[in-house]
Amino acid sequence: MARTRTPVVSGWFTEEGGEREFRLLGTRCPACTTVFFPREDSYCRNPACADGVPTEVALSKRGRVWSYTDGRYRPPAPYVSDPDAEWEPYTLVAVELAQERMVVLGQAAPGVTVADLAVGMEVEVVPGILNEDAETTWTTWHWRPVEAAR
Repeated sequence: MARTRTPVVSGWFTEEGGEREFRLLGTRCPACTTVFFPREDSYCRNPACADGVPTEVALSKRGRVWSYTDGRYRPPAPYVSDPDAEWEPYTLVAVELAQERMVVLGQAAPGVTVADLAVGMEVEVVPGILNEDAETTWTTWHWRPVEAAR
């Protein structure tokens, strides 16, 4: 039986078009042009803006590493995880999107470690898998160094 692909958070990224078309989705206020991620669909969060209902916008596919770190231990409670499962370290990357003037956090693509990253390095957003169980593949986004894609 095939697993159902389900986004971890609906509406935060595209699912169609494969890796080439994959993008994070934010919103932009038409009045002040401020971009938000995570998205804000009801009102403009910019305190200097008096008006505007944000509209959906695809964010830049590429950005530059602003910071990074690794998670080498299981977080303490209230984090929920299977205590009998072996802990797998992961790498977190904060990426600056210059056009949107924001930093977006996410996991690095599988196999990318802190040794593969450097501040200022160009990375791109790609589809990823956060977790799988018998029925569901939980999808998310990952950051991958551009050089690794070629």
